[in-house]
Amino acid sequence: METHNQGVWTTYGAHQIARGIELPELDRWDWDIPAAGPGTELFGDVKGLRVLDLGSGLGRHAARMAALGAQVSAVDSSPTQHQRAAARYPDTPGLRLECADAVAHLHTADPYDLVYSVSGVPFTDPRRLLPALANGIRPGGRLLFSALHTNSHGDGPATEVTARSEVLRLPGTNEEHPVHMWVLTPTLWEDLLGEHGFILESVTAIDSPQPGNSVSYRLYAARRPERVPSRPRTGTPPAPNCAIGVGVIVPGADGVLLGQHRRGTWELPGGTVEPGETFAEAAVRELYEEAGLVAEPGDALELGTLLDRVGDVVRLTVPVLVRRWSGVPQQREEAIGSWRFWPRSALPQPLFVPSAQCLTAWDHRLPLDHPPARFQPYSPGHA
Repeated sequence: METHNQGVWTTYGAHQIARGIELPELDRWDWDIPAAGPGTELFGDVKGLRVLDLGSGLGRHAARMAALGAQVSAVDSSPTQHQRAAARYPDTPGLRLECADAVAHLHTADPYDLVYSVSGVPFTDPRRLLPALANGIRPGGRLLFSALHTNSHGDGPATEVTARSEVLRLPGTNEEHPVHMWVLTPTLWEDLLGEHGFILESVTAIDSPQPGNSVSYRLYAARRPERVPSRPRTGTPPAPNCAIGVGVIVPGADGVLLGQHRRGTWELPGGTVEPGETFAEAAVRELYEEAGLVAEPGDALELGTLLDRVGDVVRLTVPVLVRRWSGVPQQREEAIGSWRFWPRSALPQPLFVPSAQCLTAWDHRLPLDHPPARFQPYSPGHA
C-alpha cells in the first residue's frame, strides 16, 4: 500500500514539474485547508530546535519553519516531490532536504525536539510509523500532525485500524489516482498514540469554510512524556558484597551433565556473569568454555534465583536449563573435567553446594542434601 502511495505522489510531483507553476510562499501556516486552523503560534518558540517535517512535499512549510530559527529536516519518499523542493530551496539556511522513507529516516536520525506533518501521517501504516516516532522524538518532545477525518463525499473515519481508498486529483485536470489512507477516529488515534508512549494533548477540528463542502481534518497535538531522572549517590562504586553466578543444567538421555573439579566436588557447568551478559548468555558461554557443548541463549531457560550467604558474602545463583545443545562433552579447562551424564538416581558425591541447590530448584524430588537457599522461581515470560 505504501509503495503504491509513493508511486502516486511521484506521478503528482512529475505532473507539477511539467506544469511549471510556481506556488507562492506561505503567508500563514495552513493545515490542509487554506485560512483554516491554527498558525505557527501552535509551535511556540522553535528557535534552535531540531525539527522534522514528515511528507514535506514542495517544502514550503519546512522553509517557513526554518525561517523561524529551527534546524529542519524535510523528508519525503517521492523522488519528484523531493526534486521540486530541492530546486526551490537549494541553499536555505537551517533546512536540509532528504528523499527517504519516514521510518527508515527515523531509525537512523538522532531524536527530534519536534516532529510535524501536514497530512503526511495518514499515508503510512501507523503500526509501522508510530514505533519509529516513539524512538525518534526525545522525551518531552512533541508530535503534531493533521489527518483527514471526513472526505468530500461525507465519508467519516474508520473505527478500525485499516486503510481505505481515497483519491488524489492532479491539479488542473480531472485525472484522479487512488491512494491508500488510514482515516481513523480521534479515539483510535488517541489509543494508538497511547500504546506507543505519547500523551494526546489536544484535537482540533479543521473544517472547510465553503458551504456544502464536507471535507474536515483533525489536528493532533501529542507529547512524549519527560522521563524521571536518576543518578547514583556518589561517583564511587558500591563496595562488592555479592557473588552472582549461573548453574547450567543440561539433561540428556543418560541423565544430567556433571564434571569433577580438581578439588573433588562434582559440579554443573557454570560460573560468574560477566559485565553486559544476561544469565542465559553467561550460561551458554560457560557451557562451551568448560564442557565444549554449543547452545544458543534462546534455548536457555532461566528458572529463578537462589539466594544464600557464605560468610559475609551474599551469593545469588541462577539455575539455567539448556533445552537444546550440540557437541560431545570434553575437558576444556584445567580446573574441571571428567564430564559425563549421570542418572538422577545415581548422582556422584560430593556435589558442589550451588550445583546441588540448582538441581533441587530444577527437580525437588532429587534426594540431595545441601545448605538451604531461598529460591524465587520466575513466572513464565517474566524474568
